[in-house]
Amino acid sequence: MERRMEDYLYDRFGHLGLGEAHGRDLPVIGAVHLAAGFMLSEMLGCQVNYRAGDSPEVIPAGIENLEVNVEAAFASARFKRFVAMVEALRADYGCLLGDVNWGGVLNIAIDLRGQDLFMDFLDRPDEVETFFCQIAAVIERFVLLMRGWTGSSSVSVTRLVRHLSKPVALHSECSNTMISEDDYRRFLLPIDKAWGRTLAPFGIHHCGKDPGRLAGAYAEVPGLAYFDLGWGGDVSAIRLAMPDAFLGLRLNPVDVVKQAPEEIRADILRLASDAGGPHNAGVVCVNLDATATDEQVAAIFNTAAEIRLKG
Repeated sequence: MERRMEDYLYDRFGHLGLGEAHGRDLPVIGAVHLAAGFMLSEMLGCQVNYRAGDSPEVIPAGIENLEVNVEAAFASARFKRFVAMVEALRADYGCLLGDVNWGGVLNIAIDLRGQDLFMDFLDRPDEVETFFCQIAAVIERFVLLMRGWTGSSSVSVTRLVRHLSKPVALHSECSNTMISEDDYRRFLLPIDKAWGRTLAPFGIHHCGKDPGRLAGAYAEVPGLAYFDLGWGGDVSAIRLAMPDAFLGLRLNPVDVVKQAPEEIRADILRLASDAGGPHNAGVVCVNLDATATDEQVAAIFNTAAEIRLKG
């Protein structure tokens, strides 16, 4: 499937630099063209529905006890199948590439507990802290395994990290839009701070429209190397809070399909300017659907190339 996608990208957008791995069978261990975290949730006991033409669907397990068995996750049938595939690829090719989206602590916690987790913040906060630390232990072990195999951990979260000089461990904190800053500081910031040291270079993926709401707290993570910020955030304010972090500047795919190429160009130029120039920022646009035209896609890549030349 990865090769089919690379071949299609090359056939349609090769003139923009896409599909660079076309025509090659590569030992890719995960779906780097599909930003979906599901495997760790399945290792921890969630049912995952796999359907042709759709992303894997995680069914919340609705667990009552806020407890994760780290060893059981790595003894699960799902993980064993994954390791068997990895070993087969290594035997055939002599090397491994890519990685698997490892989700995020809160994302996985919601998969396991469901919406009752938010009541647990109030009713069982000490148990939530322990629960999150156990999930983090599973994630960290998984990330270190992948890094040992391929040297990468987060291309499957956002392909932009391929272009950075060192592989970033990018924590998917998509669901942080659902919690307060106080909750983030209590339950998740200690984990991110620890990962800022143990998984460096470390990054945070906040794809919601309110990245500035938590930017001050995120900026406390030591050595934060990458921040993926959702469309709608105040990029200038985020740059002030994170002067040294590489910023992944996200476009809104709902807007892009309605815009003329010049409007797309203007948006990208503004974002790059607000980020302080192109030297420590990049443009991200995911989830464009079939209504996007070739001209709209070309506007994204051509504007990025224009900014690089000027910079």
